[in-house]
Amino acid sequence: MYRIIKVLNNNAILALDREKKREIILLGNGIGFGKHPGEEMKMIKNAKIYTLVTKKKQVSALKVVNGIKPVYIEATGRILEEAEKVFEHVSHDSLLPLADHIALAAKRAEEKRQIPNPFTPDIKVLFEKEYEVALKGREIIREMTGSEISDDEVGFISLHIHSARTDEKVSETLDNTRIINEGIRMIEEQFQIDVEPDSLAYNRMMSHIYYMLVRTRKGEQVKADLNEFVQLKYPKEFEVAVKICAWMEKELKTEVKREEIGFLAIHILRIVDRE
Repeated sequence: MYRIIKVLNNNAILALDREKKREIILLGNGIGFGKHPGEEMKMIKNAKIYTLVTKKKQVSALKVVNGIKPVYIEATGRILEEAEKVFEHVSHDSLLPLADHIALAAKRAEEKRQIPNPFTPDIKVLFEKEYEVALKGREIIREMTGSEISDDEVGFISLHIHSARTDEKVSETLDNTRIINEGIRMIEEQFQIDVEPDSLAYNRMMSHIYYMLVRTRKGEQVKADLNEFVQLKYPKEFEVAVKICAWMEKELKTEVKREEIGFLAIHILRIVDRE
């Protein structure tokens, strides 16, 4: 059973899950019509349940919801439904953070203000499927609110979708993207080359560094050790890999396992050989 806290509009309700003692948002066609705060209601067929997570635990969900127009919450629900068509797992905890971001993005668009996202090209490569969902999200936002968000905002929404499917924090994903971008720039600088962003080698390098960062943050390591072989066979690539791993340790403030060096050097070799 649910107790209605607030009817957001005809299609959205903020309620208390009596059994689990938590606040939720229910989204579904017409579920709010004729309903009033304080009423008890059973689960409605085809309605979506979204658990609520706020940035500060002491801030109530009602206060956060009151600061977001219901149309943005509805639009976000539709975007997450699009994500569920593509990905096996999409956390419903992401509704409010993403709705809050979309509301601010729409406001910036209306005021002709934009926050540049220098990593949008990298996000498109690293999180291709998330970006495709975010593009559909832009259409949903335009259809429901009339706001036209930029490509850079689509990039930010992609990060939220990635966070929803992996439980990785948006800030962490953005930081990983920054480190990847800088790591590839270091390779270009060391070998005096320009790597074509649309090339397969570039895409593979980005993916390798991303999963390398994920492993490092989790304290995991690769099973094989290629360091001795790679250092002997490809000393320059190995040297650059050592420099990049040392720099990453400073950025992450955690140890990069030594086994990562050899694998990174091999990916560097692939890029250098193609340029």
